[in-house]
Amino acid sequence: MKEYKLSGWPELPSAYQRTAYQRMLHQMSHGFVPLAQLVRASGLGKDSVKAFLLQLGNRGVLMERERVMAPLLLTLASRSLDWLKRTFKCQMPRRS
Repeated sequence: MKEYKLSGWPELPSAYQRTAYQRMLHQMSHGFVPLAQLVRASGLGKDSVKAFLLQLGNRGVLMERERVMAPLLLTLASRSLDWLKRTFKCQMPRRS
């Protein structure tokens, strides 16, 4: 799965000067964002978002990368340990 980030702020044609496109630009200006998140944030369809990304790529202001995902087991283990630490921290009596 790919993620997208702006490398510069583009000059947009009038067809793209709408709030939905500005929202996507804003998100991508802060870091890499997956396609699904851009679709949710903009409220546009997947095809419209892909066309916009293609437009940005043609203008040379879009960076792409493959999404780096932690293995599921590692993620679950990390969450479990955090929960365990919080639980025992609250229940441990204080020493004087």
